[in-house]
Amino acid sequence: MGREFGEDDTSWQAPAGLDKEEDIQHSLFGEILDWMLAPLLLLWPMSIAITYLVAKSIANQPFDHALEDSVTVLAQQVHEVNGKLAPRLPGSARDILRADDVDSVYFQIAGPGGAYVDGDRDLPPPAEEDRIKPGTIHFRNGTMHGTPIRIAYSWVAMEDRGGEEERLALVQVAETLEKRAKLANEIIKGVILPQFIVLPIVLALVWFALARGLSPLAQLQERIRARSSDDLSPIDSRQVPEEITPLVRSLNDMLGRLSLSIEMQKRFIADAAHQMKTPLAGMRMQSELALRQTDQGEIHRSLEQLAKSSEAATRLVNQLLALARAENQPQAGAAHLPVDLADLARSAVRDWVPASFNYRIDLGFEAPDDGDGAGAGVPIDGNPTMLREMLSNLIDNALRYTPAGGAVTVRVRRTGDSAVVEVEDTGPGIPPAERSNVFQRFYRILGSSAEGSGLGLAIVREIAQQHGADVDIFSNPRSASAKLPGSLFRLTFPLRAPDPAPAPDESYHG
Repeated sequence: MGREFGEDDTSWQAPAGLDKEEDIQHSLFGEILDWMLAPLLLLWPMSIAITYLVAKSIANQPFDHALEDSVTVLAQQVHEVNGKLAPRLPGSARDILRADDVDSVYFQIAGPGGAYVDGDRDLPPPAEEDRIKPGTIHFRNGTMHGTPIRIAYSWVAMEDRGGEEERLALVQVAETLEKRAKLANEIIKGVILPQFIVLPIVLALVWFALARGLSPLAQLQERIRARSSDDLSPIDSRQVPEEITPLVRSLNDMLGRLSLSIEMQKRFIADAAHQMKTPLAGMRMQSELALRQTDQGEIHRSLEQLAKSSEAATRLVNQLLALARAENQPQAGAAHLPVDLADLARSAVRDWVPASFNYRIDLGFEAPDDGDGAGAGVPIDGNPTMLREMLSNLIDNALRYTPAGGAVTVRVRRTGDSAVVEVEDTGPGIPPAERSNVFQRFYRILGSSAEGSGLGLAIVREIAQQHGADVDIFSNPRSASAKLPGSLFRLTFPLRAPDPAPAPDESYHG
């Protein structure tokens, strides 16, 4: 990524696992043009082949009619003389029949049984199965001296001699295919040559139509590029074609989310800067006061206040970093791992035991019960680091607001298909009207004497939302004091789906 290389450097190669096709930028114009022209270019040779077949069929028709006429005239000249078949065909008629400047013309007259009577001996006779009704003319293709020919033939019935089998004479006229091929080629040229003129015009029109049709994309690009960097207002979807409207709407949705995110960041930075002023101002005042003091006792008290202010500033900065880290975690479950909520909560409570001694508060943990008195795991999918941060903020919040001598209990249990973690304290509690506000950043309940930044519960809500958990606040049902009703924070997570059972091993073991 960061490597620099000059224009003449050809030693760089893509990593083995990189799919080079993913780096190729495809053109929408080119894609549409390909899909339009590819069928056209494929169909064009097919149209030429079809045109050739049609041209041959058209070219055959007039020449077949001429052959048919020749066979008809020749059949009329066949008669018997003294019991023998003899054609009444003068020499001039033979010359006329064979007169052709392009093709060679052949004819043949054969008597019953295939006996040669007149014409070209080498003209192939029709197959026995091709015998047809006398007086009808049929066509077939054949070869003469290795040259393709077109043959028209007919059977002529002879005089009936009584009791004998029907006697048939065969009349055939054939010609080579030069004229037919020339006519077919002329037809093809008449059809194909105009296509060479029309096709470039079609390509130009397609190109122009695509460029004209895609011009709204270029106009949309220019409008977006002309915007200032801080203009996140929605794009007017009425000025774009209907096909681009879903894209514009998606872009507007993204701009709305981006605008909201930037607004939240601005508000967060402003609130953080405002909250940082108090501890920094206190530290500066205490340091200046300590510098002016000469009494060691006063200097010591100023330094103690300076230490408290620096501790508050440190806590505020840590919580700001934790909140920023929580807000920038991936929303999807790709970063989530299998986590045992009971083990995680037990570990978090263990970390806060020394602090509970300083607060003089009884910190306890109640593990889930599997029904036999033994602890049971509570599996969920989540980010262990963020979940631990969430539990730490809940425990810290409970310890800070619970008076000395009170108790804080962390409890994990299963309820149906849900995993529940509860943090219970014996502090002053949270009024129902304030419970929806305590999750806001830097919010502090009026009259509260506990030190804090007002970010802990905001972090809890952010992490819970990323894990699909619900956060509810109740009064402590186990509190016996009206002045100290206590609080119960309950987080409900979806249980992790059990792993599919492995397929049974069906292999035979002897």
